[in-house]
Amino acid sequence: MKLEELGEFGFIDRLAGQVKARPGVMLGIGDDAAILAPTASKVTLATSDMLVEGIHFDLALTDPFTLGRKSLAVNLSDLAAMGAQPRHALLSLAIPPALPVEFLDEFTRGFLALADEFQVALVGGDTCASRGGLVISVTALGEQCPDLVVRRSTACAGDLVLVTGSLGDSALGLEFLRQDIRSGRAVERHLDPLPRVAAGLRLAEACLATAMIDVSDGLLADLGHILDLSGVGARLDLARLPLSEECRHHVSVDRKDPFALPLAGGEDYELLFTALPEREALVRSELADCGVPVTVIGEITADRGLSLTDPAGNPYHPERQGYNHFGTIRNTGPQPAS
Repeated sequence: MKLEELGEFGFIDRLAGQVKARPGVMLGIGDDAAILAPTASKVTLATSDMLVEGIHFDLALTDPFTLGRKSLAVNLSDLAAMGAQPRHALLSLAIPPALPVEFLDEFTRGFLALADEFQVALVGGDTCASRGGLVISVTALGEQCPDLVVRRSTACAGDLVLVTGSLGDSALGLEFLRQDIRSGRAVERHLDPLPRVAAGLRLAEACLATAMIDVSDGLLADLGHILDLSGVGARLDLARLPLSEECRHHVSVDRKDPFALPLAGGEDYELLFTALPEREALVRSELADCGVPVTVIGEITADRGLSLTDPAGNPYHPERQGYNHFGTIRNTGPQPAS
């Protein structure tokens, strides 16, 4: 079926028929606006990401189901970084007329599959035609008690710098995809990232993270946001960066700078956070309970600026700091969603 035969409202009805009822949704898709019931004593956190074909994704490198999942995942990662419980989402699409309805069916199936995993209700959005490529805009809403929300601006000198999971896998996966390697852990990490919602909630509700952000533009760029907003600096020990075996092998064999991907590759969607040194054991215990590894990679300093030390104890000066959305647009493939 062609999209012009289905029509805008036919597509919306087709999508609405797949959406499950969720608590807190008094009125979902079908009216001019959704009606949502807030949870008592909670504040609402809202985040939005736009993914543009040719900038953030390449349809030659991904399938529609996985693209649907990732479109929601990058938003849920933002909520996780503030310790919020995801609740609702809005999905807007600018669609090229030639895009098959079957593609959109698979895309929405993937989007709703991830929504089901995190008990998120799709409550609305918008559709329009695109004279260029596919454009995806997602707004996600979450909740948390106001005193438990974790910000970027509250790191203090003496805090540890920690990160969940491993770094560099997504950027390595993108390199593999460009080489027509379509399987493996790194490829999965790039195409289908898993937002660290449970870990973010644990860190917030146990008051363990003093500041937090998700790693989307790259470790250096995202840590820079915490340092700038908190008015502090940091020291990182690159020997402690958590790398998967796959990433460690390939960066040591294939490149002169083994730290470029974990420091500036981006789209890992791990949580980068700070915590008091005396609470490190509790951090490890809480995250172990939800199956998430965590690594101390440095400490916050009172002096502004970021210093990096390589495994030999020498100063390290990175060539790249991470992705700049308003810098020169590179023609090398998908760029990170924020």
